[in-house]
Amino acid sequence: MVFDRVQKSYDGETLVVKDLNLSIGRGEFLTMLGPSGSGKTTCLMMLAGFETATHGDILLDGQPINNIPPHKRGIGMVFQNYALFPHMTVAENLAFPLEVRKVGKSEREEKVNRALDMVQMGAFGGRRPAQLSGGQQQRIALARALVFEPELVLMDEPLGALDKQLREHMQFEITRLAHNLGITTVYVTHDQTEALTMSDRVAVFNDGRIQQLAPPDELYEQPQNSFVAQFIGENNTLMGTVKEITNGVALVELDDGEVIDAKPVNVSKPGDRTLVSIRPERVEINKDRLSPDAHLIHAEVLEFIYMGDIYRTRLRVAGNDEFVIKTRNAPDQRRLKPGEHIEIGWLPDDCRALDAR
Repeated sequence: MVFDRVQKSYDGETLVVKDLNLSIGRGEFLTMLGPSGSGKTTCLMMLAGFETATHGDILLDGQPINNIPPHKRGIGMVFQNYALFPHMTVAENLAFPLEVRKVGKSEREEKVNRALDMVQMGAFGGRRPAQLSGGQQQRIALARALVFEPELVLMDEPLGALDKQLREHMQFEITRLAHNLGITTVYVTHDQTEALTMSDRVAVFNDGRIQQLAPPDELYEQPQNSFVAQFIGENNTLMGTVKEITNGVALVELDDGEVIDAKPVNVSKPGDRTLVSIRPERVEINKDRLSPDAHLIHAEVLEFIYMGDIYRTRLRVAGNDEFVIKTRNAPDQRRLKPGEHIEIGWLPDDCRALDAR
């Protein structure tokens, strides 16, 4: 499935999707992630056929589908509000897309039973949607999207209405089902944890463009710009100026005069302003784990929180009172105290010098 130079405008002036080029592999689980208004849902709606591209082509199996109506695209859809017919039983809801496709009665019954078994709802065929819990309704909505065995399934915030525990359970259910069946899945969410948990690749959207397209671990460990670094996961940022770049390491002078090492990602020369990014779990308070020539930086402990498996400590670093570190709960791990002054450091590869935005 391919988006080729796709643009979308609703008023003829403002582009909500800007020159999108994206290729999705057969059997891949790809998530479109981004804040409200970033263009991700518009892309899904164009793929489904509910919106029309202003420019460019959308191709399925190498064929343009821009002018093919939604019901002829052979795409399964799952929405946040389930969109089940309340006057029909569960089995009738699942049979409906098969009836539209002129599937015979005996084959319909077989496919409906198979789809219900897929989502572990085989005993619920005779019930109405109102007699089901939210999680059960979402399973039925998923089964209905799968019942006619589509090559592509689109999901628009499908778990947004569920409570946290059920949502996490359904994340694993959907991912396992998609991979077991080999279905290509395009999933839209604004929940970064959901995207990292479920996806083969994640496309991070902002301002109508893909900011980065990568597997979850690469997206988290190697953000390519400051938007991705701050949008994905918890992240510490400090402002500074590049003093020099030598052997793949940038020497950065922070705004309070402290000097640190960072990996230059999208800075190119001395004098560039930069936002440096470091994940809380990558910060070291044990100097023995760092190289002897590592630059250390002064920090003041403001808050220490015990969270069971980890300690979460908030520090004042280079004028930033929201600098957070996470250390594992282990017998040899030091518990820091508010008011304590310490030195922290990190490996240059774990600290990225990004655009200042």
